[in-house]
Formats: sequence, structure tokens, C-alpha cells
Amino acid sequence: MAQFRVLIVDDEPLARERIRELLKRDREFVVAAEASSGRAAIDAINTDRPDLVFLDVQMPDLDGFEVLRLLEVEPLPLPLIIFVTAFDQHAVRAFEFHAIDYLMKPFDRERFGRALDHAKKQLKRPDDENALGVRQLLADQRVKKYLERFAVKTGEKVVFVPAQNVDAIEAEGNYARLKVGAVSYLVRETISSIEAQLDPNIFVRIHRATIVNKRRVKELQTWTRGEYRVILHNGTWLKLSRGYREHFDKSIK
Repeated sequence: MAQFRVLIVDDEPLARERIRELLKRDREFVVAAEASSGRAAIDAINTDRPDLVFLDVQMPDLDGFEVLRLLEVEPLPLPLIIFVTAFDQHAVRAFEFHAIDYLMKPFDRERFGRALDHAKKQLKRPDDENALGVRQLLADQRVKKYLERFAVKTGEKVVFVPAQNVDAIEAEGNYARLKVGAVSYLVRETISSIEAQLDPNIFVRIHRATIVNKRRVKELQTWTRGEYRVILHNGTWLKLSRGYREHFDKSIK
């Protein structure tokens, strides 16, 4: 019986061990290699030529998306990708990279089995049917719901923050800070990337560095030099820059 070669990529040894143990239940798959960093993953894909990769999104050097961008896939075909992560805000983006599935940690044996069965069906299809399946999957994901919650890693735990509870989001370099009442959370994602995942019926950009929850807006005040202050119900004020005023007016009505 032919076996499909698997590469496991995760910077956490226990996470790699978990996938390795679950794979033992299906004899059609064999672990060809493991990698604990993004750069090691690129080397392993180019060297070991796996059929399927379980790819962690967040790693110290390169994240999972950067790994795929840097891969030199010609003439080597890109393996099937299943993203594995604790951060569900990456889901839509994962399918833009032609991932066939997206496993949220911690996942159980049943959910892993469904992902593996899906991969097996894809691997056994002729190339033209496989391509058609990927296109259909991507089409399905384009109508996927907007981001419903943020998964924020704080120390040794992950806090899930419903998107609708966020008052505002402010850029901090390549990171963004979620403002939730008197509490704030730093997430490892740019504000533009977050904006693309948010429901425009709820959130609006008011400054190059600020997104606000429209449901939290109480009033708009004239400030200075053609700029304004957006006042939230909790008393917080945010700067509305001139370049975003027209967009804000249309969005808030």
C-alpha cells in the first residue's frame, strides 16, 4: 500500500508529538520529517518532498504564511497544507494560501480525523480534479463569516475576545492593540490585516492607526485643523483624521 509522506511543522515539541501520535492510526500516512521553525520547514519541503504538511501559523522566525511565500515551488509541486494554530483570526487568510483545512488547537481525535480524511481524498484525486476541489474550497471561503473573535496569547494561556466586544483597535508597529473597556490586548498582526477580516457593518477605520467599533460611538466633536474627535460611550475619545472623514460619515449612517 502506497503511503503519503507527511511533514509536521510546529515550534512546540508537544504539539508535534500530538500530531505524530494521531497519524499512527492511519497506515496510509507516514511522517517523513519534522521541523521546529519556518526556515527548517522550507528546507524540509524542498528536501523531503512531503505530500501533506501540518503547518503551524505562529513561529519565532517565519510564520506559516511567510513559509509558503518563500517556498520555491517550481518545478517542485506545493504539498497540501493543513494549518494548525490556536489563533482563529487567521482562518480566512489560510484558505487564501490554498490550505485544505485549518485545525484550531486544542483539537480532538475526531476533528483531526476529518482533516486527514479530507487530505486523503485530495491526494487520491487526479491533478485536474484536485485543482477543481481547491478552487471550490476557496470560493466557499470567500463567503465565510467575518472574524467573530480574537485569540490572544497572554503568558501560558489564550484568551478569546469576541470581536463585537472590542471598542477600538490601535496600531503599534507591526502589532495591534485591542481596546476592550479598561483592558487592552496586544495581538501579533498589523492593523490593515485585521481590518480586512472585520465586518464593515460593525467596524470602521478612522485613522491610519485606528479602527473603531461603530456601536461604541456616542458622538462626533469638532477638534482642530479640520480634524474631529470620535467620542465613545465609555468617555474615551479617538482622533478622526481628515482623510477618513468622508468614509466615516458614509459608514456611520
